[in-house]
Amino acid sequence: MLHQLVLPHRRTVAAAGGALALAALGLGAPAHAASYGTPTITLSAGYLSGAVGATADPVVTVTVGQSGADASALGVAASASSKSSVAATGDVTVTGTGATRQLRVAAHARGYTDLTIKVTGLGGKTATKSLHYAASAAVQNAADTRYLTGSSDISAAVDVGGGYVVVADDESNTLRLHDRSSSGGAVRTWDVSSKLGVSKEIDIEGAARVGNTIYWTGSLGNSKDGAYKSDRNTVFTTTVSGSGAATQLTVGGKYKKLRDDLVAWDKANGNRYGFAAGTADGEAPKQIDGFNIEGLEFAPGSTTTAYLGFRAPLVPPKGGGKALLVPVTNFDKVAGSGTKATIGTPVELDLGGLSIRDIRKNSADQYLIVAGSWAADDNSDPYALYSWDGIAGHAPQKRLDLPTTDPGGWEAVVDVPDLNTPGARAQLITDAGSADLYGDGTEAKDLDHDEWKKSRATWFTVNG
Repeated sequence: MLHQLVLPHRRTVAAAGGALALAALGLGAPAHAASYGTPTITLSAGYLSGAVGATADPVVTVTVGQSGADASALGVAASASSKSSVAATGDVTVTGTGATRQLRVAAHARGYTDLTIKVTGLGGKTATKSLHYAASAAVQNAADTRYLTGSSDISAAVDVGGGYVVVADDESNTLRLHDRSSSGGAVRTWDVSSKLGVSKEIDIEGAARVGNTIYWTGSLGNSKDGAYKSDRNTVFTTTVSGSGAATQLTVGGKYKKLRDDLVAWDKANGNRYGFAAGTADGEAPKQIDGFNIEGLEFAPGSTTTAYLGFRAPLVPPKGGGKALLVPVTNFDKVAGSGTKATIGTPVELDLGGLSIRDIRKNSADQYLIVAGSWAADDNSDPYALYSWDGIAGHAPQKRLDLPTTDPGGWEAVVDVPDLNTPGARAQLITDAGSADLYGDGTEAKDLDHDEWKKSRATWFTVNG
């Protein structure tokens, strides 16, 4: 009996010893799945906007990890879609193999869907994040279109070199720096409110650059309800340092009486343009006889005289009227140091009954004018692009009619190429603030998430 009890004990001890020996040699060790942690996944943005048929939509950066595992061993993919007709799991592409991946979505239809993004780690462990995706409809010139997200109301733009542009919108006092060649959000922003001592929107509508100074102007008009808003009567400057993605802006001078100077000048000249009536209490700015400035650019060869381009009034204020430019001969001092404006001889341009929505020139004094309706219009009204030499009495020439079937009105031209070069192209930007981008009846400016707000930037051939 004693022998029968001792033998099993010896076998147990021997087996245990053998297992320890194998473990020490790294052989026959049990699976260590339990040593892997739960994977982690983060998205650079929880909200993303795309467009049907787009070729360069914004992307989301996905960062993954798992303790005990190399990031290259982790898989990332979409595992569910709340509305596959907008974008299904197979429409989500994830590229990259390390801890950081790039996620793209190809939209099928306009609307919204929530996408579940799943990371699968070692040991069968997983984690998920939700991406709230919105898709706008397909547009014309899709291959030449980019979407600048974060704002839907872009109204002025200035090239700052290196493929980057600074834009303003008429719903905030924030200037934004964007990569012109790719869709996505701003790489840098500047809220100029506190520096300018304003608390409401300036309604920034025009901009022009001379050297390292960018000049900006508000609309100078009443609100849409006809009320005077003092902050809209603001012009100001910013100083540019650096270029491209490294661009920095510093607020310089300001002036808040230019509208008053223009009204006084018009009164002294027989109320020729009706500025006093157009700015009267209760008068909406976007009427054929209203008062609303949307363009700003310097005269040929000048760093002091700037043209103010009027959306309203037309001259005379009836169908077929001409567009109005009013030169301020000391604009550098007006915006730069608050000097009272001196007004030059106005210029009236035949733009086929349209008014000025933007005006921009190049170093050779070749101008492009974005022409559109004076009305508070939708995108169905006509738009056209004109060239001009900047000289009073010389007629502008129509370069092309701009497409109007897609959301948004054309509001800004970034820069002007050499218009004598065959195939020369210019990039124009829309204000889409009043557009229903996603088919739910919500105007873009009222969307809950800035990532879903966007303006469309499109390249057009302007010669040939």
